[in-house]
Amino acid sequence: MTREPALPPQPDTPPRRFVVLCPHFAPDIAPTGKVMTHIVEGWSALGHEVHVVTSLPWYRNHQVESAWRGRLVRREVTAWGSITRIHPFAGTSKSNLLARGAAFVAFSVVAGLCASLVGRRRGARRIDAVVAMSPPLTLGIVGWCAAILRRSRLIFNVQDVFPDAAVRTGAVRNRALIAAASWLERFTYRRSAAVVVLSGDLQRNVRAKLPSRLAGRVHVIENFVDTTGIAPRDRMTAYRRELGIGDEPVVMYAGNVGYSQSLDVLVEAARRIPEAVFVVNGSGSALTELKRQAGGLPNVRFGDYQPEDRLAEVLATADVHVVPLRKGLAGVSVPSKTYSILAAGRCVVAAVDPGTEIARIVDAAGAGMCVAPDDVDALTAALADLVGNPVHRDACGRAGRAYVERHPTARDVADSYVRLLPDSLTNS
Repeated sequence: MTREPALPPQPDTPPRRFVVLCPHFAPDIAPTGKVMTHIVEGWSALGHEVHVVTSLPWYRNHQVESAWRGRLVRREVTAWGSITRIHPFAGTSKSNLLARGAAFVAFSVVAGLCASLVGRRRGARRIDAVVAMSPPLTLGIVGWCAAILRRSRLIFNVQDVFPDAAVRTGAVRNRALIAAASWLERFTYRRSAAVVVLSGDLQRNVRAKLPSRLAGRVHVIENFVDTTGIAPRDRMTAYRRELGIGDEPVVMYAGNVGYSQSLDVLVEAARRIPEAVFVVNGSGSALTELKRQAGGLPNVRFGDYQPEDRLAEVLATADVHVVPLRKGLAGVSVPSKTYSILAAGRCVVAAVDPGTEIARIVDAAGAGMCVAPDDVDALTAALADLVGNPVHRDACGRAGRAYVERHPTARDVADSYVRLLPDSLTNS
C-alpha cells in the first residue's frame, strides 16, 4: 500500500472525521478495496481522521485468507484512525446467490454495529460523514442507520448500480427479490445527503430514480489511477515466462471472471487468431465454464490473481487488453481496470455499449478501439488489426498513458469528497 507524505488540510476545508463502510480494504486485492484504500490515504494526507469498517481479506479465493483466520473481528489503530475488520461470512461458491446474499446481510449488520461505535472517545467531535460503498447495497442502509446514531449524514458511494447490473446479466431473476432490492436502492438514495457515482451514465441512472428536487444530491467523482505505481514496462516480463509465453503478441483480459463479461466471445476470438496468445488473468464464477470452452486451444492461458506489487508487471505482459461488458451493462458499471491499463501504456479494445463512459474514455484518449458488445466478428477484427500492427498499438499505448497522466489523482478524488461537506453535510 503506497503512502503519500502528509500535507496540512486546505485552508477552506477544516479537518474532518469520517467513518467508512466498505466490503474490501488493503491488503485485500478487490478493485473496490484498492479504490477505497487510496481514498482513505488521500484523506489521511490531507489531515483528516478516518475509521474504516471492512471485511477480513477474502477476495482472492472467496474465503478468508489463512493469515487472517481465527477471529471474527480484528481491530487495529492507525496513524489516521482505525480499521475494524469483520468476517465476511462468505462461503467458497460465488454461484450460490442466496448464500451470498445472506452473507452480505450478516456482514452488513455487524459492520453497521461497528460503524456506530468506532472513533468514539472523550472530547472527540462528532463524525462529519459516514461513507458507505455499494455493492453490496445493504451497506447503504446500515450506513444510514449508523449516520443517524452518530448524528451525522450518509455519503453513498455507488461503484456499480445494483440491482440493475445483476438483473441485466440474468444473475437475478426472482421478481420479489428484484422488487425488494429496487425499493432498498431508492430508499437509500433518498436518505443519502450525497450519492457519488463514477460517470455521467451512472448519474443519469440514479437521478431517474429520485424526485427532481433531490437530483442535485447525485455527484460524479471519477475513480483515479495510480500513475506512479503503474507505469509502462518492457513487454518481456517474468510473468510471460511463468505462463510459458515467448515473444508472441499477447491479448489479455485481467479481472473478475463473471457473467457480466462476454469472455466466451474472447475465447472464440482466440480460436480465430492463432498467432496471438490469449491470457485470462483472474477468477470468478464463470471461470470453470470458460476453461471448458477454451479446452484444446493451445493459444489460451489462464492465470490467477497476482499480488498487488505485480500489477504493473501483469499489465505490461499484454500487448492488447480487452475490456468487455455484456450489452446494457456499460451504463450501470464502469470497470476501473481501464485506467490501470492506460497507465501501463497498453492499448485497449473495449467491447461496450457505444456512447457510454468507457467508450468515451478510449476514444478521447486515442488509446485503442471500441466495438459493440457480444459481437465476436467485430471483436476479432479489432484484435487482429492491433495484433498485426505493433506500431499502431504502441502509439495507442503512449496516447493512453498521456491521457491518464492528466487524470485526477487519489488525493484529488479524496478532496472532492471532502468538498461535498461544507455545502450539504455540515453538522453545525
